[in-house]
Amino acid sequence: MKTKKGASEIAKKIKLIIFDVDGTLTDGCIYMGPDGEAMKAFSARDGMGIALAHKCDIKSAIITGRSSRIMTKRANELKLDALYQGCVDKRGAYEEIKLKFSLKDEEIAYVGDDINDIPLIQQAGLGCCVGDAVAEVKDLAQVVAEYPGGKGAVREILEFILKEQGKWDSLVGTFTGKKAVDGVRQ
Repeated sequence: MKTKKGASEIAKKIKLIIFDVDGTLTDGCIYMGPDGEAMKAFSARDGMGIALAHKCDIKSAIITGRSSRIMTKRANELKLDALYQGCVDKRGAYEEIKLKFSLKDEEIAYVGDDINDIPLIQQAGLGCCVGDAVAEVKDLAQVVAEYPGGKGAVREILEFILKEQGKWDSLVGTFTGKKAVDGVRQ
């Protein structure tokens, strides 16, 4: 993972993380069948990372340019706090989410992969991208994951945030100890 100066301090303040979908939570491939989008592949590790963030009171949301029943189902499984689909310009949805949760930009992280994510990577307190993001996004992001989209990049970024907030070791401890962990779904 590559981080720019100041990313660690900003990560300590994060209360909400917003994700793009295609190329970020998925590998960016769009699988089409005769009736339209047939499937999306998601990383179980990314899902576990989101569930662990929820355990630490970090909210999660999606803003995506495409609309998909598959994404609605996945968002429900992960118990995301907000889902905005079909957003060509993602800035309006970002502002709605910010107001809904009464947050400031510096309390929000955004994870994307392509040039349509640039406005939110620049506006959010912590702009992040997956390892196979386009060069323009990598240049602007404060955190660049090693892993590609749909292959654990989201988990890598969430671990970074949780470690900077000092919450990671206690989360791992709930799995290595005898204490049960409720509500953690991948």
